[in-house]
Amino acid sequence: MPIQHAVWQVGDQPKLLTCSKLVSEQQLEDMIVREPRILSSEWMLIGRQEVTAHGGRIDLLAIAPDGALVLIELKRGRTPREIIAQALDYASWVAELTADRIVQMYVRFSGGRSLETDIQQRFGGALDEEALNHAHQIIIVAAELDSSTERIVSYLNERDLAINVVLFQVFQHGEHQLLSRAWLIDPGQTQANAASASPPAGEKEPWNGEFYVSFGDATSRSWDDARRYGYISAGGGSWYTQTLKLLSPGDRVWVNIPRKGFVGVGEVVESVQPTNTFKVTTEAGERLAMDVVKHGEGYRANADDPDKTEQFVRVNWIDAVDASKAFYEVGLFGNQNTVCQPTTPKWRHTIERLKTVFRLPIT
Repeated sequence: MPIQHAVWQVGDQPKLLTCSKLVSEQQLEDMIVREPRILSSEWMLIGRQEVTAHGGRIDLLAIAPDGALVLIELKRGRTPREIIAQALDYASWVAELTADRIVQMYVRFSGGRSLETDIQQRFGGALDEEALNHAHQIIIVAAELDSSTERIVSYLNERDLAINVVLFQVFQHGEHQLLSRAWLIDPGQTQANAASASPPAGEKEPWNGEFYVSFGDATSRSWDDARRYGYISAGGGSWYTQTLKLLSPGDRVWVNIPRKGFVGVGEVVESVQPTNTFKVTTEAGERLAMDVVKHGEGYRANADDPDKTEQFVRVNWIDAVDASKAFYEVGLFGNQNTVCQPTTPKWRHTIERLKTVFRLPIT
């Protein structure tokens, strides 16, 4: 069903704003380059009008915090279904980009800046070269979407291909134009598809039903608290929190602290909840988590910001250890997405090893 936008001016007599149009795709592209949050506050642009080896030209290329590349195609008007084939063709080229070519691309785009330095500043941590371009997403930006294109995108997403559409609409408000945005599919699902589809061709296998969880950033969350009160959490941006939606009661999660190792396995009790409603059990009874945990003051400060608020998933720990006893060895699976459903043999190997380290109920 086509997504329709409407914007009303608030007042005693509400007024429906009339639809308008941008002058060109170039105007839209320029706006996104100057203000990337038009698409996402979680990506960093790294390329523009990149010519592929097949003679095509990619409008924009971005990078996500986990090193996945985001291919962005812009259409000012209605999107024909042929754009899907074009984007898939471009994606086949993006998938083969090596780290040195990506660095060269960014040097051209940024006017000589360092990709490594800018990633460190943008995402707050160094990016392992091995993680760079381990996966990618395809994002089509358009004003309208025909039913055929919508069916194709939905079909591909249901089969775990990371493709999505951002629909925008321009409205006239006096002398000004206003731009609205809507996603065809929950961006969290597209992100999850990208994380799960990372193995090279020939190495993918059926998901084993076990969820991977990254419990990161010790400066804003405490594993001691999570272990004591029974939860996992993420915050600081929708990219980090939206994959928590993948978890449902009964799911089993294996928790890894980046650069330390795996620290616990548990069963999800409740679906994701925001800071201002999530409670934990204390000796004094039930209290809001932000009132008792180590970083609660920071959580309270962002509680009313839907993009930055900490999000929690209640977990019953089957076995969990102190961070000082985290289990790590070469060859274990790792990923910067908060939650993912890995489909690589490396995850199967990881689970086999973890089951020898952590205590699980006898079945």
